[in-house]
Amino acid sequence: MLLPNKKLLLLLLLFCFDGIIAAQTTASIGLIREEQSDAFSIRQQLPLSGDKWKTDASYSDSVAEKRQRYRDPGKAAFRSAALPGWGQVYNRRIWKVPVIYAGLGITAGLFVDNLKWFKRFQYACSVADNIQNKKDSLSGPNFAKVYKTLKAPFFTDNGIDLAGLKSYRGQSRQYMDNSLAGFLLVWVLNVVDATVDAHLSSFDVSPGLSLKISPSLLNENNIGMSLAVQLK
Repeated sequence: MLLPNKKLLLLLLLFCFDGIIAAQTTASIGLIREEQSDAFSIRQQLPLSGDKWKTDASYSDSVAEKRQRYRDPGKAAFRSAALPGWGQVYNRRIWKVPVIYAGLGITAGLFVDNLKWFKRFQYACSVADNIQNKKDSLSGPNFAKVYKTLKAPFFTDNGIDLAGLKSYRGQSRQYMDNSLAGFLLVWVLNVVDATVDAHLSSFDVSPGLSLKISPSLLNENNIGMSLAVQLK
């Protein structure tokens, strides 16, 4: 059984505890009302855009829409580097994928074709050099393996034209290098495009953007033009 002074102390503690809870509740209600009042006053001070108020709800919708459009540039770059077009699919720019593979396919096809001709001229050069050095002949099996369109102009019509073969071999090598560089360039541009698209994924391109050019006073003696961009 509790003593009378302990009962009084317990009742006092309970009373104080109830008072603290009531005060916190009252303060919370007052803070909510104050925030609502401030929000209402801010909405009253916001400028008009046409005939519509720029409310907090529209701002929240705009932020949510930007977050939904947002794409990570790092992920886009990695995916396009690993597999061309993957970053574009991630950025929802699927229409760019056929363009990328068309560029890669054309440059790869040119590389393969130039590589074939380089090997043909390379082999023809070795056969022509052996024939000139009396190590081989036009009736030998090696000459029979020379590509058919190279036999007449470089071997039989005007004799052995080793210089001409070397010249065409050099051109084929240059074309091969150029096509390889083009292939790598398309691949790199694919990565750059995906990265830039991801960076611009949350950029506002709505009708709320405006561009205004107006005269401006630069100083007391000079008048110029000012360019103002209004963002939503």
